[in-house]
Amino acid sequence: MWVFYGLPIVHPDSLLIITINGVGLVIEGVFVTIFFIFSNNKKRKRICFYLLIEIIFMAAVVLITLLVFQTTQKRSMFVGILAIVFNIGMYTSPLTVMRMVIKTKSVKYMPFTLSIFNFLNGVVWVIYALLKFDINVLIPNGLGTLSGLVQLILYAWFYRTTKWDEDDKAPAQQVQLSEI
Repeated sequence: MWVFYGLPIVHPDSLLIITINGVGLVIEGVFVTIFFIFSNNKKRKRICFYLLIEIIFMAAVVLITLLVFQTTQKRSMFVGILAIVFNIGMYTSPLTVMRMVIKTKSVKYMPFTLSIFNFLNGVVWVIYALLKFDINVLIPNGLGTLSGLVQLILYAWFYRTTKWDEDDKAPAQQVQLSEI
């Protein structure tokens, strides 16, 4: 959605948005391809189903955007609102884990690196949005920054009460090349 938002026919002067999200789309495509190659047939069918839904949805968004909205301002608003919704979904997806952290008083299942990079990603995009005065980038990333900050606060608060299992501290089993 952000790649489409960054196109000049939707939102002019968004070179940074289209390049960063374009690279991210390529990386995600490589990841899905690798996952597809090493998946069983049941998972491959599921991947194809979800990709088909995503392609149909994006085709509908593109057609509606280009046929219904005649100015880049209206196109930016329409695609921007859709991008905001999906971006907020991405940033708030760790809320279920945060609830579990509060219930169990343990950060065992909330990765610190994901929390810190969630926060840093939000901060960087908020700075960009403030410099470019782009409300469609500011809203979801401002909320993402707050979400990341709450995750980091929870991590700091419950880190000491986390009971790390002995299994997690045991050294990983060495696999001999002949066993592979």
